[in-house]
Amino acid sequence: MDGNERSIVGFASAAHALVHTYELSIPVFVVVWLREFGASTAELGLAVTGGYALFGIGALPGGVLADRFGSRRLVAGGLAGMGLSFLALSFANGLVAVALALAGWGVAASVYHPAALSLLSTGVENRGTAFAYHGMAGNAGIALGPLVSALLLVALDWQTVVRLLVVPAVAVAGYALVVEFDEMAAVDADARESNADGPGRAVSPSSVLADSRTLFTAGFVLALAVVMANGLFYRGTLTFLPETLGDFLPPIDELLGVVGSDSVLAAELDTASLVYAGLLTVGIAGQYAGGKLSDRVSPTLGIAGAFGALVAVAVAFVPAARIGPVPLLAVSVLLGLFLFALQPLYQATVATYTPPDGRGLSYGYTYLVSFGVGATGATIAGYLLSTLGMGGTFLVLAVFPALGGGFALALYRWDPA
Repeated sequence: MDGNERSIVGFASAAHALVHTYELSIPVFVVVWLREFGASTAELGLAVTGGYALFGIGALPGGVLADRFGSRRLVAGGLAGMGLSFLALSFANGLVAVALALAGWGVAASVYHPAALSLLSTGVENRGTAFAYHGMAGNAGIALGPLVSALLLVALDWQTVVRLLVVPAVAVAGYALVVEFDEMAAVDADARESNADGPGRAVSPSSVLADSRTLFTAGFVLALAVVMANGLFYRGTLTFLPETLGDFLPPIDELLGVVGSDSVLAAELDTASLVYAGLLTVGIAGQYAGGKLSDRVSPTLGIAGAFGALVAVAVAFVPAARIGPVPLLAVSVLLGLFLFALQPLYQATVATYTPPDGRGLSYGYTYLVSFGVGATGATIAGYLLSTLGMGGTFLVLAVFPALGGGFALALYRWDPA
């Protein structure tokens, strides 16, 4: 990579790590909120779904704004908004307040993915590799956010931990205000010229509709179907995973030296969350493998293979967990590996079927589907856990990767390039 590409990847990666630090710390706090607010998994799943849904729904206007005004300012504003929302969350005293604060976070975070992925796809020549490094940074945040949160919760109340998470948002937002780079360095002269009037153009419903008509080819529609299946499985699996893991893992309060009336709660939270963080850390390898693979073979074939593996993992997860900790750890590693390998693969697929001057809008639709529609996975999982238990929940969730694999194979057969 040259200096411009390194600046782009470094900037996007730092912001990506922070976005997912917030996103995947929420399930750690879910374990505490279930006890503190006396809520059921169905009630809390619904409260969390609002923020996660807005994380996806806001991606579409975020993508439109990215095509018009560029990525840097959007990302800076999003980081500031996420920090303020988590500050508000720290004062929540019930499910309604939690839901409102998470809704604010979802709106602020929603602009990130369409803006950053548009930037990577137009500013870096080897976009599969850029997606890989960007995804690895995101998974570093995904893993470290829950891990740090879980460790802090052993010694501090959850409100204080949430306030501490505001600090890195200030630092990364400050960096976003000063970094400079050429956002269109990797596109040819014709594409640059066609995009020259993009920044600063008036945004209107008619202009978005016209751009969308150009964007929605058959290939792009099938790619969105793949993304939807991934989003439903991703959110449905991860939202209650710390709580699910806690039912199978022994307490380790004697190892932590925790004493007092809350020692069992702290130990269970820490045990489950450490395994959860480990699963997410494995996702770093998955992101790297998926991104590199997308530069070498058809991403749709890689997607089909990863989805097939996830069907097997979902079916085997609870039976393996009931056998003991070692099989549980093994199946968790496989879940983290294949779940996150999908992300750079479908990001590269979307770029293949969309023009450079509509890339922000295309990723807006992508994350509207992935995180917006996908957010209902949290509600689905919460309901299934309260009615079918863990075994039934994972069996039902396995339907989503099965569908996704079918969509990916259909896309490959339609256009194997």
